[in-house]
Amino acid sequence: MAYTSVNEKPRVSPWVVISLGIAAVSTASIFIRFAQRDAPSLVIAAFRLTIASLVLAPVALTRHPEEFRRLSIKQILLLLGTGAVLALHFASWISSLEYTSVATSVVLVTTTPLWVAIFSPLVLHEKITQKVVWGLVIALVGGIIVSLNNACQLPSALNHWVFTCTGFDGLLQSRVLVGNVLALVGALSASLYMLAGRSLRSSLSIDTYTFSVYGTAAVVLLLICLATRQPMAGYPPRAYLWFTALALVPQLLGHSSFNWALKYLPAATVSVTLLGEPIGSTILAFFVLSERPGILELSGLILIMIGIYLTARR
Repeated sequence: MAYTSVNEKPRVSPWVVISLGIAAVSTASIFIRFAQRDAPSLVIAAFRLTIASLVLAPVALTRHPEEFRRLSIKQILLLLGTGAVLALHFASWISSLEYTSVATSVVLVTTTPLWVAIFSPLVLHEKITQKVVWGLVIALVGGIIVSLNNACQLPSALNHWVFTCTGFDGLLQSRVLVGNVLALVGALSASLYMLAGRSLRSSLSIDTYTFSVYGTAAVVLLLICLATRQPMAGYPPRAYLWFTALALVPQLLGHSSFNWALKYLPAATVSVTLLGEPIGSTILAFFVLSERPGILELSGLILIMIGIYLTARR
């Protein structure tokens, strides 16, 4: 594939960096689950971005002081907006893991290409092709099946072919539905974050971009914690260990790998590679958290991933 940056050719293949990033972000949901045993989701999100920003600060500020001075008003506003969107992404997605399974949460949050395809006719005036429509339909069917998994049970015996469901009211009141909606909000905000990043990375270094966006997201999350009176201290030492692990591995190593690749590959291409995260996270959740997806849930998740792949290929 030809690289899209006109500035330079990368010394390392973007695909190698992206592979490393996928492995890193796959650990995020596991670290979050452990951290949620001691701390609220908003606090976890705030610490994740704050620690990552503090680690990046000396590198970005000492290596690129001139670049910060040359930032235009438009770039500053776009960086602030991107950071705010990133804060929304982490606040909603991390919260979703309190209510739904790792597999469902991670697959739903990686529906980013679907949101891009849905809104592209309105924002970019692009027509939706037949393949994109098929991808959206398949993903929608998968989403319905996942919802049914939360409200219905498969027959327990071969001679008893009747589904047992809690009803529509029970589904609406389900905690799992809340988690699924939060994960979808995380996906929508991630699509905006990815598109904005593609625009900014063409003119900014990876250090300046990541520090500015992560720092803005950290400030937004800290303000939200302050407004909602979330305690920022008094947690056991293991909680801070998980906060640090989240900042160093999935955030700095994982997300920064995708941000780096955005300079050389289209945003849609990078977003498709995120389909590797649900696979890695589901495998880790199976072995570490003993979370085993049911037949309905697994079938629905596979359909969603097929739909995302078909949509994003176009």
